[in-house]
Amino acid sequence: MLKMAGNNSYTIVEYFGGDSGYRCGYCKNDEGNFSHGMWSHTMTVQDYQDLIDRGWRRSGKYVYKPTLNKTCCPQYTIRCHATKFQPSKSHKKVLKKISKFISKGEMPKDQDNGEPMDAVCDQAGPREPSKACHSDVKCAAITDIQKELPECPAITEGQKEVVDAAPAAPAVSEMSRKDRVSVSDERTATATKPGIGADPARPPCRKAKDLRKERRLQKDQIRQNADGVPSIVSPSPPTAAQTKPLEDFINESLPDNSSHCLEVRLVRANPPSPQFKASFDASYQVYKLYQMAIHKDPPDKPSESQVRLVPVNFEDPQFAASYQQSVALYARYQMAIHGDDLSACSESEFRRFLCDSPLEAEHSPDGPEEGYGSFHQQYWLDDRIVAVGVIDILPTCVSSVYLYYHPDFSSLSLGSYSALRELAFTRQLQKQSPKLCYYYLGFYIHSCPKMRYKGQYRPSDLVCPETYAWVPIEQCVPMLENSRYARFNQDPDAGDPRVLKDVGRALVLYRRAVMPYAAYSRKRKGSSDEAEVQQYGGLVGQDCIERILLYRT
Repeated sequence: MLKMAGNNSYTIVEYFGGDSGYRCGYCKNDEGNFSHGMWSHTMTVQDYQDLIDRGWRRSGKYVYKPTLNKTCCPQYTIRCHATKFQPSKSHKKVLKKISKFISKGEMPKDQDNGEPMDAVCDQAGPREPSKACHSDVKCAAITDIQKELPECPAITEGQKEVVDAAPAAPAVSEMSRKDRVSVSDERTATATKPGIGADPARPPCRKAKDLRKERRLQKDQIRQNADGVPSIVSPSPPTAAQTKPLEDFINESLPDNSSHCLEVRLVRANPPSPQFKASFDASYQVYKLYQMAIHKDPPDKPSESQVRLVPVNFEDPQFAASYQQSVALYARYQMAIHGDDLSACSESEFRRFLCDSPLEAEHSPDGPEEGYGSFHQQYWLDDRIVAVGVIDILPTCVSSVYLYYHPDFSSLSLGSYSALRELAFTRQLQKQSPKLCYYYLGFYIHSCPKMRYKGQYRPSDLVCPETYAWVPIEQCVPMLENSRYARFNQDPDAGDPRVLKDVGRALVLYRRAVMPYAAYSRKRKGSSDEAEVQQYGGLVGQDCIERILLYRT
């Protein structure tokens, strides 16, 4: 389907449907993952903004939408209010870890195995339609690409807080402590070896929440006493004026006099800028190392220069002569290496997955200086690329697509660090374009515990799968605890404001001519694809159906 924007550019897509199930990369269900997909030949940034606000997401040029009420692991679009974001204690720890490494050159000794980069589908995405049949495209695994994952995302900030600086409470006597334990506890205590267990000379354990509150009150008292203010203070949390913004924490993590120099560069990926072309080889090598270390891809994957291009046509001699051998090799490879997984780390796959984008490069008078479109944020450490974040800059948000990094730096929590940098980048763009104020983290998957970490970037919203209204995540989580699929909008009378009203007005690109679907169906003399167009229109909404062109051969 095609949409024409004010700058005479179009959105052209081929819709593939979503009836077949395929393997889920989260719960490993062989046929439990369902989604609708379409190949986008070209797309305006406003169209993609409207689509992701209705639950769509891109992988290269393939745009897909999980069928939430049917798929085994429902994936809900999540966005963070970047201008209101305040880093949590775990986020500050990541920034301090980076600061320590940059300033002193100290790499964390323990590998941060609790934060694997991607607990995602092994498959990187579908193949290009010109190289695969439509059934291959719609059955191929499409995965949410996400940031690194804490091992125990359910742990609260209070539980993670270090309490060694807490003031000591008066010690209790051993007799009073014994009076409070049960008989079974006394039996356990008598069997305890010397030096193990609770020390009666020390105060009892206290909740981290109470300790934080007490320390905050003490600090307020000291500060107000120094200012000549009475020592009676309110236990309310610090106001916004008392908390440091994210940018201050990031700047603190980048000292001037340090052992290393870290620079973040933004380069346009599509169309490729001179800076992108100049750094392509270095970026690709980091990607390949990342795929080998994280996704266990073998190092001898063929590069693009080693691949012979053969037309998929039985009339072609080369294709016919090598067909059986090719099929046997494919089956052996898929079973032995990937277990029917379609991921790869060749240069051509790298280009397709992380460099190709349907988004047109656009500029607007009230938009950011960089313009809109697809970009790579390159993390240069001492003139060496160590990580690359793939992002889309859209009219109202920065959308995170993927992150890959050099495995040697896995202990630095670069996934969390890059998310914080992208949040700060969104805040920077918002100063230039006031409506660009959200940071999209992709999909939130509550049914997969290791995927709940995205909910830690607050305040954040999830989009309702039925009304497409944004709902605070605090209201959504209790519903998801009871059911994998949930309608977040609690107004029973609310519906989809952009519901498809007239399928006949859908635009179709047929034989190089743009026409409404009603005219197209008359030309085809009773075309039988009205149900498909109706379904597609319900997925993209009335606004998009009248702007985007559906390609028909």
